[in-house]
Amino acid sequence: MNTFLKRFIILLIIAAVGVSAYSYLNDGLQKRKSPKKNVAFKVDDLKLNVFYNRPSKRNRQVFGALVPYDKVWRTGANEATTFQTNKALNIDSTVLKPGKYTLWTIPNDTAWSIIFNAKQYAWGVDHETLKPMREPEFDVVNYTAPVEHLNTVVEQFTIAFDNSTDQLFMTMAWDNVRIKIPLR
Repeated sequence: MNTFLKRFIILLIIAAVGVSAYSYLNDGLQKRKSPKKNVAFKVDDLKLNVFYNRPSKRNRQVFGALVPYDKVWRTGANEATTFQTNKALNIDSTVLKPGKYTLWTIPNDTAWSIIFNAKQYAWGVDHETLKPMREPEFDVVNYTAPVEHLNTVVEQFTIAFDNSTDQLFMTMAWDNVRIKIPLR
């Protein structure tokens, strides 16, 4: 084999390794429609973390259509949404022990059921049936949160922590809807 061909093959191998590494480190070559998000909250010795994927409204009707009412939703897109706490929390009158949970919701036009599930799922829905992977026997907390209708539209699904009133809430907002889950 001549020198030019050897150098060309080596250059192709280096380029392939470079593209593969870039793709691996940046979730693929194309930008995700529902980007990953990690939300952390820390106060004193309490540490909370939520990992989820942020779908966008993109001029679609969200609740009651894209996200059906009265059916389990993976609470985001792609991978199962996770919630992690290093301390026990009171949610309404139920104790959520320290640990990592998957987070599921059942949206409705007046209230949402928020479900903390002890089982970890690699993905949010079954690829064949497109049904949520949640197994109810692993549910540890089920909280009902009233729906607040917003005057503005939230384009991307957003989970955040709000401690502005000395009471801690985890909030979820998308389209013109927001819910709050009290964490004590």
